[in-house]
Amino acid sequence: MTRFRNGWLAVMVLTVTGLSFGQAGAKVDPAYQMSIEKWRAEMLEDLKENWLPLAGLFWLKPGENTFGSAPSNALVLPENSAPAKGGSFLLQGREVTVRFASGASATINGKFAASAKLDSDRTGHPTEISLGTLRMYVIERGERVGIRVKDLDSPAVKNFRGQEFYPLSLRYRVTAKWVPSDGKKTVDVPNVLGDIAPTPVAGEAHFAINGKELTLEALGGDAAQGLFFIFKDPTSKTETYPAGRFLQTDAVSNGTVVLDFNQAYNPPCAVTPYATCPLPPKENQLTVAIPAGEKYVKH
Repeated sequence: MTRFRNGWLAVMVLTVTGLSFGQAGAKVDPAYQMSIEKWRAEMLEDLKENWLPLAGLFWLKPGENTFGSAPSNALVLPENSAPAKGGSFLLQGREVTVRFASGASATINGKFAASAKLDSDRTGHPTEISLGTLRMYVIERGERVGIRVKDLDSPAVKNFRGQEFYPLSLRYRVTAKWVPSDGKKTVDVPNVLGDIAPTPVAGEAHFAINGKELTLEALGGDAAQGLFFIFKDPTSKTETYPAGRFLQTDAVSNGTVVLDFNQAYNPPCAVTPYATCPLPPKENQLTVAIPAGEKYVKH
């Protein structure tokens, strides 16, 4: 996640309501309140820099895939953001080469070029194409190879009205017993594309909310650095994102891990159709409502 910037403080007015008091009216520690405000501001910055600007996701077909703003292209870019004919992507196996049309002023990783082979996001350092206000790069999802498009001048960023959160409650900041995995267990994690990925389980967090014993399986991270969970609870029927939410933790300490559901947040798919989010496996679909963390704002 990108770091906090003062420029987004104005939007925090939407998130401060309810931060002053926790469980049973107990006063929340000011340092904890500040940490939540900082976390929310960083999340907002991440949305505005990385997800709200997304303007397209195109799955390539084998062979040539033309791109540009003209409707005749295989990849139709946002109107007035690119030349009518920008060039083409050539897909051979899983390898992608871009070739620019004559007169298209584009760069590859900041350098002018007529064509180039492109690294995908699977390498950890995807090649970035700059074409006017657009940024494009290759992504791989299962057997699919696609082009993700970001528009630095996207109206979605300008029109975003902010996030909404439940009032801060210490009732939903719980200490869980951590049971590490033996390294052999996997669970099937679906995504919004319909793919199923067997995913290693780092371990299990055992905890109680409202007297109900619950378990979540960690699907990323590690005990030394912090864990990652994808979960769903009954609030998804009315107030939170229907497909589930994400939760990250600090490191495990003395066999326990703090699950702070005040920091549960929506996946990028809640604000853009051009993300490819994982969904909670059946093992992480809770029966107890957790009215804490980020709500879902349909706009």
